[in-house]
Amino acid sequence: MHFVEANGAKIPAIGLGTWELSGRACARLVEQALRLGYRHVDTAQVYENEREVGEGLRAAGVRRDEVFVTTKVWTTHFAPNDLERSTKESLARLRLAEVDLLLLHWPNPHVPLSETLGALAHVKQLGMARHIGVSNFTVALIEEAVAACPEPLVCDQVEYHPYLDQTKVLETCARQGLALVAYSPIAKGRIKSDRTLARIGQTHGKTAAQVCLRWLVQQNVAAIPRTSRIERLSENIDIFDFTLSDEEMERLRKLYKPKPVIDHS
Repeated sequence: MHFVEANGAKIPAIGLGTWELSGRACARLVEQALRLGYRHVDTAQVYENEREVGEGLRAAGVRRDEVFVTTKVWTTHFAPNDLERSTKESLARLRLAEVDLLLLHWPNPHVPLSETLGALAHVKQLGMARHIGVSNFTVALIEEAVAACPEPLVCDQVEYHPYLDQTKVLETCARQGLALVAYSPIAKGRIKSDRTLARIGQTHGKTAAQVCLRWLVQQNVAAIPRTSRIERLSENIDIFDFTLSDEEMERLRKLYKPKPVIDHS
């Protein structure tokens, strides 16, 4: 098992993203992922699948302390009382005593960040979350959050793949001792037709998606690819038996486009 470590958290380098997964299919996919060796599952209040994610966790029969579970508080619950109440509701849906990581899903300029972070830290102190962090925070907001939060933050979860330059966020996270967790790490499948990735993949006997995920992991980034297909699960985690050269890493970096190319979720 490979981990990205930050402020006491050991985040498994590859996890399962569950955005847009729902119902029985979601529970089954989570269960299958855990049986294949995944130990990191990511959900959120706004995905409306916490209950199914919890069902998948229980069905897999993996010990609770072996699985790293993340959920995210939606922006309408950022007032302190709302944040605590909604976290309790998330735990009830997941049927867990605590999550491993609780994130603020997006910035919300309508609630003072210091108040929200105070509540997030309090939830951690109450034992509802082992670690806390943020998602979709810019460089300026990361720095503001780290300075304002009474407890250490462990990550910023953002969209990151070879078409989207997150160098500044990555550097800021490293400087502040935070991990970066990448969602949409294979650009929602767009990388599959990329010739550069395909050529590098041929060298290693790997797919474009595997090259993409390996590129992230070699930057000490954790990635949470989402898939609705069980056969993709084993492909996405099978990236620890090869290494990209410095030259290959640079070729992927040159794929950066000047603007985000896909919609944020």
